[in-house]
Amino acid sequence: MPSLALLGCTGSIGTQALDVARYHDIKIKALSANTNVKAVEAQVREFGVKYCAMADENSARSLKLSLADTDTKVFSGEEGICAMINECGAETVLNSIVGKAGLMPTITALSNGKKLALANKESLVVAGDIVMALAKENGKEILPVDSEHGAVYQCLSAGKKEEIKRLILTASGGPFFGYTTDMLKKVTLQETLAHPTWNMGAKITVDSATLMNKGFEVIEAVHLFDVPADRIGVLVHRESIIHSMVEYIDNSIIAQLGIPDMRMCIQHALTAPDRLKGNSQPLDLSKIRNLSFYDVDADTFVLFAAAIRAIKAGGAMPAVLNAANEAAVGLFLDSKISFYDIFEKVTKTMDDMSFASEVHSLEGILSCDKEARERVTKECSL
Repeated sequence: MPSLALLGCTGSIGTQALDVARYHDIKIKALSANTNVKAVEAQVREFGVKYCAMADENSARSLKLSLADTDTKVFSGEEGICAMINECGAETVLNSIVGKAGLMPTITALSNGKKLALANKESLVVAGDIVMALAKENGKEILPVDSEHGAVYQCLSAGKKEEIKRLILTASGGPFFGYTTDMLKKVTLQETLAHPTWNMGAKITVDSATLMNKGFEVIEAVHLFDVPADRIGVLVHRESIIHSMVEYIDNSIIAQLGIPDMRMCIQHALTAPDRLKGNSQPLDLSKIRNLSFYDVDADTFVLFAAAIRAIKAGGAMPAVLNAANEAAVGLFLDSKISFYDIFEKVTKTMDDMSFASEVHSLEGILSCDKEARERVTKECSL
């Protein structure tokens, strides 16, 4: 098994990736996290990790003291995470950092010829053209960790690229499936964080509730599979058994099924094209009574429509979408704005920054990202 650098090791994806590593005895060469010093220390000692990084500099100092009896090298900040990737010697990087903070580690991993298992969707949402061009330049395939993209990746083995009619991503629908706009204006933070199917971090859970997460996944799919947004459909599938599908030109639809367990798609991203025995539970189809499908209500969940608009506009507009959303979700999690305020702040920022569609350089994209965040937080403070 290739050695692994695991970025975002204390989050939902990170801890489940470590379950896979234990099961298959994968060598962990490097770990990164944000602030959870106690958890990282325990992981370093369990796996004998020689390199680790904390995005928060104070946490890095605390971790260094905690590991003073080891020879583990501790890095700090975004630059430190990138330096760790360069130095650690891992063959594969699994990037499960949440948000735009994962972009530069993605670029660093690809620039250093690493195999990249990608769970940080913002890398492709913010700078998909740049990231995919870098992967091609370095001859490296990006293996998707998301259950939906991992499913599409597997279904694509059934045909040739020119035989693809469309990709069909599935969505759980989140906790507010069937809600009207008026109902969404009354939901609470506690209700938002109660996802019906998946156990995820707070930010991604909010994105699932607004359906922004599914919009992000359409943008990801455009870049990962080189298929235009008009040929990517989304169906709400409450049972979360079918993780995504590919329809071919002969009207055959190939689907990937499994229980809702991220360890399955994490393992496939780490071992593809091979398949190994997994540590998730098998799917017993005799116990599945219904598989239901519904169209996405894009008129109510306007952030899904906003994501489609952003990828069609191109340039830095997806980066604006992501930055405004990250800022607004942060305000919501801090109880400074309402759930529906997220919808309004993101769409207004996109309208006000329509010029971003003409921006294509990494420097320009990062500038638009910064401006979008400032617009959202400034309006909240007024």
